[in-house]
Formats: sequence, structure tokens, C-alpha cells
Amino acid sequence: METPPGKGSSMCVHGETASDEPTGQGRRGFLRNAALAGAGAVAVGAGSSALGATPAHAADASGHGHGHAGRWNPDPDALRFTFAVMPDTQYLYWGSQDSVNRAPQEESFRYIVRNSGVAEQNIVFMSHLGDLSQDADASSFEQIDKAFDILDAKGAAYSVVAGNHDVSGDDTRGDTPYLRTLGPRRFRHAKSFVGSDATGYNTAHVFRAAGRSWLVLALDWRTTEQGFAWAEKTIKAHPGMPVILTAHDIVHPDYDDNVFPYESGDPENNASLSEYGQALWDRLIADNDQIFLTLNGHYWPSGRTTRKNAHGNDVHLHIANYQNRFFGGGGMIRLYHFDLARDTIDVETVNPWILAQEPKSRSALAAEHARLTSPVDDFSIPVDFEKRFSGFAPVPARPSRPADRMLVRGTVAYWRFDGQGAPGTALTRGQTVRDLSGRGNDLTVVTTPGTPADALTWSDDHHPDQPGHASLKFTGGRNPVNGSYLTTKDTAPLNTETFRGGYTIETFVRIPLDWDAGRNGNASVLSRRGAARAAGKHGRNTDPNEPLAQLAITNNGREVQFNHYPLNTTYPTTNWSHGLAELRWWHIAVVNDGRRTRLYVESSPVADDPRRVSLGLTSLGLPWLVGGHEYAGAIDVVFHGSVGDIRVVNRPLEHEEFLTAE
Repeated sequence: METPPGKGSSMCVHGETASDEPTGQGRRGFLRNAALAGAGAVAVGAGSSALGATPAHAADASGHGHGHAGRWNPDPDALRFTFAVMPDTQYLYWGSQDSVNRAPQEESFRYIVRNSGVAEQNIVFMSHLGDLSQDADASSFEQIDKAFDILDAKGAAYSVVAGNHDVSGDDTRGDTPYLRTLGPRRFRHAKSFVGSDATGYNTAHVFRAAGRSWLVLALDWRTTEQGFAWAEKTIKAHPGMPVILTAHDIVHPDYDDNVFPYESGDPENNASLSEYGQALWDRLIADNDQIFLTLNGHYWPSGRTTRKNAHGNDVHLHIANYQNRFFGGGGMIRLYHFDLARDTIDVETVNPWILAQEPKSRSALAAEHARLTSPVDDFSIPVDFEKRFSGFAPVPARPSRPADRMLVRGTVAYWRFDGQGAPGTALTRGQTVRDLSGRGNDLTVVTTPGTPADALTWSDDHHPDQPGHASLKFTGGRNPVNGSYLTTKDTAPLNTETFRGGYTIETFVRIPLDWDAGRNGNASVLSRRGAARAAGKHGRNTDPNEPLAQLAITNNGREVQFNHYPLNTTYPTTNWSHGLAELRWWHIAVVNDGRRTRLYVESSPVADDPRRVSLGLTSLGLPWLVGGHEYAGAIDVVFHGSVGDIRVVNRPLEHEEFLTAE
């Protein structure tokens, strides 16, 4: 096959001419609550795949290298897992020339198995991208068979596709050494194997990771209409699963390999669909939203691009191929580290065969290729997995929970904002928000002079784990002071509560994009009126005019601050969080166990939690404010942002009792 017009890229052609078959007629995915269809899905066409193929050799656990492979033991529920990719290994297997070297590939296989049980790696699956051999000869596949026995002996989950050096023609070619060695018969006992098409050259596999099932389609070098129809049917038979599509030829690089490390131009967009890749896109990828990642070898150097499918979602299309590097790539593997907690795929490229060598014994070229760190081989791609997969596997929204279920023992105040006003409508001066604890700590709206009528409005926006599906949207600030806030009445029981036995304060906060440190910084979500001076407070870090307790968003990078004056000291204890990103809901909790006060953001402890004894909260019997902040006895700023449910409890709560708990 010729290099694509106008391109300087190469492909896997060495010692023979690559196949250039016609591509046929044109035709047409989190972390939370993500467990969908199981791995035991219905096989499509599994019974018609043999074509007279004989079973592969039985795995020999005592064979070369098996004793060092460990055992296949991935964690199917961890939010971080690794999908391993092995591209063209053809230069290791040229049996007709009596040139075979299994050692590099076998070391990579042992590495994959060993690291399936290592938490930092958690390798769950391996895909070979084709061109296993240089010559498609039976003698080559006899050796390839022995290498793959390592994976079979350990029960590893993997897939293989045929490349143009393994086969010729399209997927209707019939029997070949490749099919006899790596066809469906090899996978008949594999738990991850779903099935194949009638030819045996197109296979489907399912693995479990991050609490859900993922589908791998391993398609032939040249797939015909029946192959595309089978693939379409297979995807539809697994409607909730994200799909990784592997084939030998999909995209090619848009740059050349004249130097190393490669001068890749834009490493995030240096590849284009090949002629066959365009056929795959038109017939299968574009309309099937489940396909979010494609992987191929064949061409070098490595590259990637991203295209929008018919649903407007990203499809990441990647080339990985190292056959033209030292020792034919030496069994190099690319590791796709999926991190669903960070919504990121971190990609690295390593050579386990070289890494297994003593550093002092490595040749200069081996040392250079132990790890590839250029931007085409070591990179990260952001993927909002929940959003990307929502079209075919939406995560059900957590339903609202009744208020009475949130009234844990010791609840002294619980305010929430659902069922009280239409979203977008304003709260008016004097309007009341009831305390659902039944303790009589109702809130009343107060409006500062000159404030617009819509400065405090009802909203249906909320944290995904918030019991009440509503919030209050505050539009306040300072210079001049403006906005509306809420206050307990002068006679509210909460005003005199000192929490000697400990306490928990929880709320939900969202900071808007127009938040400004000067206008909005140091405004309180919740505060207790009464100046420190009036309560006799003095000493280090004391501001005599500040309120006795304030849960605020500071002007220093939107950090959460809980500044409070305990009963046992004349000076404050201050807890500080990291900065909060805008346009995201955050759960904030303050927990005092009767001795020490701790601050949590999304149930995670913050760094700046003083270890000093802080007993209770000092009170002058004055009201609490929601969204208001008092300084020297007067309101000096009103909160700017959204506030969800607020609960105050007179004892320390464990995380399992937080408002966000299941």
C-alpha cells in the first residue's frame, strides 16, 4: 500500500508488499451508580466462527517466564484502571527467515499479568493491534502461540486483530495460520470473550472496570459488509456499554519520522483518517455514540486526533506503533490509565523487556527506549465520563429525600428550599423559610437598602447528593453593601446554643463565574451575630469586630474559612480549605467532637485544621445569619452565590451520617 497522498508517514511494510483490498460499499461510556450490563452478555454469532480451525496449544504454566508472571487479579470496581495496548510486533516473528525472538513480548505479557493485581496499575485488559508476524507463516504463529500461552495460563483478558502482515484479502479469506492460532477457538474459555462473526476475524470482548462493563470490538484488517453488520449488531446487543474499537488501520500520522524524539507539530492533532479508517468512521463509528476511543497500529510514528461524531460527542482516535524503533519496538506497550475520579486518561509508553534489564547492562539504545516521554507517547486527555456516556448510559439522578429522613439525632436546625417558590422567582422582605427540625429556628428574609427585587431567588439547581433539590441564589456584595439575606428570630433557640458536647454544621455551596474577590470575598454562608469584643475575646489573631462564628468564602482564592470563638479560649480557631472552583456544587461540613474542630470539603479533610482544643461556640444570644456577614455590629457584605440545604446538629457526625450519605 502506498503512503497516503501528501503525507510523509510510514506503515508496516518490510520485505513484502502490504495488502490493498477494496473497503466495500458505504453505510453507517462514573463514577457513581455506573454498574450496568454484566460481562455475561449475549454472544453474537459465536457459534459460526471456527472455519475448521484447530484448538490452540494448551497453556503450560511451567513454560518460559510463566513462573514470574504472578496472577491475573484486576479490581473491577476501582475508579482507576489500565487498558494496555501492544502494537505491531512483526519484527520479532519472521519464522520463514529463522528470525524469532519471543523474549520481549513475553516480558511484556508477564508485566501485564503482574500489574493486573497492583492497585496503581490495575491492568484489566490488553489489546494487540495486529501485525503479530512479519510473514504470516505457520512457523511464526507457532512461536506467537507459545508467547500468548503466558496470558492464557493466567486467565488474562485480551483481544487480537489481524494486520496486513498476518493475512491478505478481507475477512472472508477463510482459514489462515492467524485464525488457527488466535481465532475464536483460543478464547472459548475466556470469561471476557463475547463472540465473533461468522468468519472468526472480528471478535468482541467485555471487561469489568470502575463498576461497569466495557465492550472491546476487535475488527479485521479489512472488514466486509457482513463484518460491519455483525459489529453493528454487537454494539446494539450491549446498549449501555462504552466501546473501545481496535483495528490495524484507522488513522495515519500527518507528520514524518525523520528525527527522534519526533517533531510532531500539534501532538493533540497530528493524525487523519486513512481511506479504510474513513470507511470505519462512515459505516460504524460516527453513528454509534458508544464508541469513544479507537486504537490502531500499522502506521508510524504515533499520533492522535479527536473528531465529533453524529451525536456531537468526541471520539479519540489514536495510533500506537513502535516497530521502526530499536529492536522492532521490543514488545513496547502503551498503558491507558483511566481515572474516573479525575475524569482523565493518562497515557504512558513503556518497554517492560528493557525495564526488566539491570540499568547498568542496558545498551545505549535500550536505555533510550525504556520509556518514551515525547508528547505523542506520554500525555493525558480529559474525558468527562459521566457526560460523555450519558447519551447511552445516563446516570440516574439521585432522587430527593424527604426532610424527616434527614433529621438525625441531635438535629437543632434544618433549612432547605424545595417546594416553596418557583425557580427564578424572588423571596421578599419578611418572607419565612421554616426550620424543618421543628425546633422553631425559622429564617426571615432581610433586604439591605437599594437592593434589586431579584437579589435573592429560588432555584432548582442543587448538588447531586443534596437531599433537597433546590437552593437559594444570592446576588449580593459590598461597596456598597447590597443584597438580601436571612436571619433567625431574636427568640430562636439556636441563638443561645453553645454546643458544649460538639456539633456538625453542613451546607452546599456553588460559586458563580462572576464572583469577585473585592466585592464578594469573605462573605459568609452562615454566621453568628455578636462581635468578639462584646464577648470579651482578645489575644492572638483576634479581630474584636468580627462575628463569633462565620463559615465564609474568603477573598484568597475562594477558600472556605470557618472562624469561630470557642468557649474555652479568648482567641479564635480558624479552619481553612483549599480554593473552590467556580460553577461546581460543593458539600461543606464542620465537625467538632467536643475537643477539636475539623473542616471537610466533599467529605475530604482539609490541611489547615488546628489541633488545639476548641470547646463549643461562644454565644451572646444573638441571631444566626444565612448569607449575611456582620462586622462591628453592622452588615458589611452579603453572600454572592448559591446555597443549598443547611443542617446543624448538636453532636459530631461520621461521614456516613452526612447529608451526602447514601
